[in-house]
Amino acid sequence: MTQCLNRRIIDELIQYLQRRCICFEDNLDRKCLMPCQAKPYEATPFIHYTSDLNCKGNRMQNYLTPNFSFAPMIPERALGSRVWDTEGREYIDLSGGIAVNALGHCHPDLIAALAEQSQKLWHISNIYTTKPAQELAQKLVEHTFADKVFFCNSGAEANEAALKLARKYGRDHFGGHKTEIISCLNSFHGRTLFTVSVGGQPKYSKDYAPLPQGITHVPFNDVAALEAAIGENTCAVIIEPIQGESGILPATQEYLQTARRLCDEHGALLILDEVQTGMGHTGKLFAYEHYGITPDILSSAKALSGGFPIGAILTTDKIAPTFGPGTHGSTFGGNPMACAVGSRAFDIINAPETLAHVEKQGQKFQTTLRELGEKTGVFKEVRGMGLLIGCVLADKYKGRASEITAAALKHGLMVLVAGADVVRFAPSLLLNDEDMAEGLKRLEAALTEWLV
Repeated sequence: MTQCLNRRIIDELIQYLQRRCICFEDNLDRKCLMPCQAKPYEATPFIHYTSDLNCKGNRMQNYLTPNFSFAPMIPERALGSRVWDTEGREYIDLSGGIAVNALGHCHPDLIAALAEQSQKLWHISNIYTTKPAQELAQKLVEHTFADKVFFCNSGAEANEAALKLARKYGRDHFGGHKTEIISCLNSFHGRTLFTVSVGGQPKYSKDYAPLPQGITHVPFNDVAALEAAIGENTCAVIIEPIQGESGILPATQEYLQTARRLCDEHGALLILDEVQTGMGHTGKLFAYEHYGITPDILSSAKALSGGFPIGAILTTDKIAPTFGPGTHGSTFGGNPMACAVGSRAFDIINAPETLAHVEKQGQKFQTTLRELGEKTGVFKEVRGMGLLIGCVLADKYKGRASEITAAALKHGLMVLVAGADVVRFAPSLLLNDEDMAEGLKRLEAALTEWLV
C-alpha cells in the first residue's frame, strides 16, 4: 500500500513537471520530456529595486531584513543548470547556489527520495535515531577516514560543533589550558559568533564585539607562521583546503602536510572545513584526498543534500566519545527528509563516473576561462580544483568583481564573487557541454559589453 502511494506521488510530480514544460537533466545527459516554452534568452536591462521587488510586472513588498542585497530578478523555477525568473527569462546557473546544488536543480532522483520520505516521517526528536540518518552516516563513514558522524543543519553549525568538540577534547585530555584555536587570515567558517570570530575576516566580526577569545590567526599557506604559532595550549588548527570566500585559493601540499605533522607533535586536532570543497566539487569526494593526509574532524554541509538544508561533522572513534550524552545537540540535526535526500545525493555524487566527469569538465572549463581571460584581458589567473573555480581579475580591474557578476546576470548568467577581485564558479557537478558552452558564450558577451 505504501509503495503504491509513493509511486503515485512520484508519478504526479513528474506529470506536474511535464505540464510546466521543464526539462529533466538525467545524470550526465539533459533530456527534454516535452518542448519548453520559456522565453528565449536576450540581454535585458536591470530593474533597480529598493524596498519592493518586481514580480510579473507587479510590485512585491519585501518583508525580509535588509542584510541581503537581492539581485534584480526573482527565480521561480529551475532544473539542471537552467533557471527561469518570474518574467520567464532563462539563466544559465554556474553558481550552484554557492556550491550547494551539486546535482543541479530539482534532480528527479532527489525529488523521488524526498517524496518517498515525506510519506513516512518528517521529524522526530533526537531521543530517537532514524533509518535515513544511520544510512547516510554509514555511507560517509565507509567512504572517508571517519568512524562517527554528527548531523546538524548548516556549515556554520557544523564548524561550531567541530570547534566545540576540539576544545572539549583538549580540556578533557590535557587540562584547562589547552583551548587555543589557530585559524587562517581571510578564512570563512560561518556566521555564528564563534565561527565568525574564528574566521579571519574582521569585516564579518567587528560589529559583534566582544568576541570569543583564545583564537590566533596566521597567514594562509605560510608554513613558518604556523610553526611559530602552534604550541602546548593549542587544541585545534582549522583550515579550508581551498579558501572559498577569499578567492578560491587552494592550500599547498606542504601547508596541509605541515599542519598535520604539527598537530600530531603538539596533541592538537586538525579540523578541515570542507563545507564548500566537499561532496565532489574538486573531483574527489572530499578535498583532503588530494593532499595525502586525513583530518581529525571534517565539517560538511552545502552540497551534502544537494540543496536540502543539512550539515555534518565527521570524526574518529578516538575523538567522538568527547561528545557524551547531553554535551551537544541540534533539534533538526539528522532530519529524516534531509538525510533521505542526502543519501540519494551521496550515491550519485560518489559514483566514479560523476567524479570523473567533474575532473574532465573542470579541466575543460578552466582552459576556456583562461582563453577568455587572454582574449579580453579581464582575468590574469584562473585557479581552483575540479568545478570549484576562481578567475582573478587583472590589476587594472581589481575590486570590480561584483560589476562582472551584475553584467553576467543581465546576459542571463548566474556567477559569484569570491572577494572583490575574483569571479567564482561552482556549477552542478553534472554540468554538460551544452550548458557550459552557452554559459561561457554569455560570459564573453557580458565582458565585452562591460569593457566598453
